[in-house]
Amino acid sequence: MNRRVFLLGLLASGCTAGLPSDELAIAAGERGGMYFDFATLLAEQLIDVRGRVLETEGSLANLALLGGGRAQVALTLADSARVADPRLELRALGRVYENYLQLVVREDDPAQAPADLAGRTMSLGAEGSGASLSGERMLVALGLRDSVRVEHFKLGEAAQALVERRIDALLWSGGVPTPTLDGLSGIRLLPLAELLSGLRAAHGSVYEQVPVPVGVYGADREVPTIGVANLLVCRASLPDAVAAAITRTLISRAAALVPRQTLGTQFLDVRSLIGTAGLPLHPGAATTYRTLHG
Repeated sequence: MNRRVFLLGLLASGCTAGLPSDELAIAAGERGGMYFDFATLLAEQLIDVRGRVLETEGSLANLALLGGGRAQVALTLADSARVADPRLELRALGRVYENYLQLVVREDDPAQAPADLAGRTMSLGAEGSGASLSGERMLVALGLRDSVRVEHFKLGEAAQALVERRIDALLWSGGVPTPTLDGLSGIRLLPLAELLSGLRAAHGSVYEQVPVPVGVYGADREVPTIGVANLLVCRASLPDAVAAAITRTLISRAAALVPRQTLGTQFLDVRSLIGTAGLPLHPGAATTYRTLHG
């Protein structure tokens, strides 16, 4: 039997109503963000399986789609994965890139640190996004949860609201540079590294300090911020052969899976792929990593 036909049969055997039996549904993120761009590249490059990208609000929405059977694989931040319903029996296929928390203000804004946003208005990402979870934790760590007026806009809406001065800041979680933000003039990032110790104390080592490089959004120096691993995940019930096919794609076509705008800040290799922030690898993925790289 043709291998592709065999894998499609495995997908069909586990699909739910409304999900085409010949496609692997990938829960991604908002257009204009790295989730969506990566998922699009993955769908194009998949070995022996046909992929279909689902546009979503982000991590939390993706996990809900996975739980409801409307997606078979999903992208999620590691902190979102840690609060997922245990009944999902979530498994990792690989750590696919680093996500950067980006707290954006207008260049002429007086705020120099997150605490300076007390009493002001901030978008913490769309409802269902990973940024909404990370942002809530950030405000708690700052002691600002009750003093900041919170909105939940999608990225494009938040960028427009910032330009129009309807909000004072927006939080975005994604690769750098993010094209939607890169298209804005007169913005800058606030450093977030001061929050790292508090976040790690409350929520573990899922958070780490990462630098936003010089030149991103016109910055003349590195901006220290917080990184969170981005994981490609599935349920434990995904057939081993399908998980293996996805993993072979991640390994053998790694160079083709990094969105053009993030070349230089993002990469895929086996060492990074298997660093899944404590989430167990799917057995089909684990076997493939061992087979191909020992």
